Amino acid sequence: MATSQYKAIVIGGSAGSYAVVSKIVAALPPDFPLPIVICMHRLKHVRAGFVEALNDKSQLNVIEPYDKQPVERGNVYIAPANYHLFVEYDATLSLSIEEPHLFCRPAIDHTLSSAAKTWREKLVGIILTGANKDGAQGLKDIADRGGYTIVQDPATADVPTMPRAALRLLQPSAVLPPQGIIDFLKNIQ
Repeated sequence: MATSQYKAIVIGGSAGSYAVVSKIVAALPPDFPLPIVICMHRLKHVRAGFVEALNDKSQLNVIEPYDKQPVERGNVYIAPANYHLFVEYDATLSLSIEEPHLFCRPAIDHTLSSAAKTWREKLVGIILTGANKDGAQGLKDIADRGGYTIVQDPATADVPTMPRAALRLLQPSAVLPPQGIIDFLKNIQ
């Protein structure tokens, strides 16, 4: 397999995004060449079932990372409930319980912005359906560092607030429906 021009995928979503994330992880092959870091707004008191349900659909290993866990190919990392998830410069993940950002913990902006600093132009950032503007600034940070940015087409979003907020801040590399996002990812080599 040829070496990918990218080193990682980072995805942010909120209301309605679980269905899209489920379709994405179900569609990717077991030899998908990149790690995926996902930050979704979750109920802070519901800790069981989320990762297990995604693992049942995925050929990749879906996990909630521990603090300072290295990011590795073949894994899908999901921000744990009630923890911010940051990507460190050495491509490890760190967890934080600092104050919520835009009323959210985990905050998508934190995950995307930190990933942008680490992987710069080697990063693909994706914003999915959601009910607030968290993630828009993080996706802009990815674009500003030369990464490839995708916004879910608001017309296909259960709640279009988050994609629209991103589109107000940046001109993404692509605006795609969920199947278009899946097709893009499946073509990464």
